[in-house]
Amino acid sequence: MKERRGTLTVPLPTRNGVGPSRTCLPAGDWQTIAQCLIEHFSNTAASEWMRRIGAAEVVDGAGTIVTSTRAHEPGAIIFYYRTIEDEPRIPFEETVLFQDEHIIVADKPHFLPVIPGGRFLQETLLVRLKRRLGIDSLVPIHRIDGATAGLVVFSVQERTRGAYQALFRERAVEKHYEAIALHNDALRLPMVYESRVVQDEHFMRMREVAGEPNARTTIALIEKLESAPSRREFARYLLSPTTGRKHQLRVQCAALGIPIVNDPFYPVLRARHQIGGVDDFAHPLQLLAREIAFRDPITLKERRFKTLRTLVSASAAL
Repeated sequence: MKERRGTLTVPLPTRNGVGPSRTCLPAGDWQTIAQCLIEHFSNTAASEWMRRIGAAEVVDGAGTIVTSTRAHEPGAIIFYYRTIEDEPRIPFEETVLFQDEHIIVADKPHFLPVIPGGRFLQETLLVRLKRRLGIDSLVPIHRIDGATAGLVVFSVQERTRGAYQALFRERAVEKHYEAIALHNDALRLPMVYESRVVQDEHFMRMREVAGEPNARTTIALIEKLESAPSRREFARYLLSPTTGRKHQLRVQCAALGIPIVNDPFYPVLRARHQIGGVDDFAHPLQLLAREIAFRDPITLKERRFKTLRTLVSASAAL
């Protein structure tokens, strides 16, 4: 069975909530496609590639099964099912806050990635929702970090997806986050903070550099909190970004001297941090996608959604 994703025809169906992965075969001296996959994509064991091929789980763009003896074809598009052995379980559950024929709004727990990647495939918000709701066409219209909890909007139908994506592209969406972070008396709040955020030398991080701003956030103080056992002062902040750079709020808060509680990346990358590790579960990043609002481009209704989740106090978070 073939599926369509935008203008791309996918020759393998979604299976257990997960669609097939795709890759373009590189040029090389391999005699067979199997040899290419085994040697070029060596992060996956040779035995696993051969299992996929033997199970007819590797096909080309026309849906033709790739056999173990099929000659190598540089530039060919290959589809296959990705699997992860011993995938960690994220022991927190998502909530569906709203569903109609066009969109789904989910309330995501901390630690759960939005889409598959790295060590996580089944344990992602997208795959969980596909399995739970039986809607293989789901696509997130925007994303938040796996470490962040809160609201994520999904598109249900391909024919209306572009209208919702345009809302985010054209910055027609009102977004509010809540964070618990260090208190800084020197900041005059509320304030609009602009900076230029780019990829850091370390692939997991972003950083600020001089130049034309590409990240803009309004920052307001909600309340000062009781002192934690460390005697440092903390506060609860309202963060309202009008841009959507990767790690924008975390980078900017750290730059202003108010790093978010339990952030393993900013201002310093913790050397032994393991995303999704057991130790992390006791200390979630204190950042929450709290509220999102927009005018529905299809129904023309004013939509406003609020998370049901709350952040813990600074004392409990440390």
